[in-house]
Amino acid sequence: MPQFLTTATLLECSMGAMPTPFIADELPAAPKEVGLTSATVVQIVPGKNITPFGMCKSPANPTVASATAAAQGVLTPMPCTPTIPAPWAPPSVCTKHMGIPMATAQSVCACAFGGVVKVSQAMPAPGNTL
Repeated sequence: MPQFLTTATLLECSMGAMPTPFIADELPAAPKEVGLTSATVVQIVPGKNITPFGMCKSPANPTVASATAAAQGVLTPMPCTPTIPAPWAPPSVCTKHMGIPMATAQSVCACAFGGVVKVSQAMPAPGNTL
């Protein structure tokens, strides 16, 4: 059974340079796993739920494209600015909070600049899974 996506779960972006911890919103009566707050699929707010992944290497990122052009075509990573336009998918099929499906450690989301955000290290959950 999959685990919930919780606060402190490490995320990675395929276009980012380093993992970053996820921060779930505190929701009244939301399920908890190992005492950590679990997330719904709509918790994708950059800077709040998903923090930057260090340097971004995506040529679709305008700052990377500009720096790369200035460096005569040599890929020049720039600071990450996660831009997540759609919810985590796939959602939990059996658990919701106020009608919104929960995100799991198997859920992923896409950055508008071409990166794929996924769990790199889920929090261990002894006996408390979906």
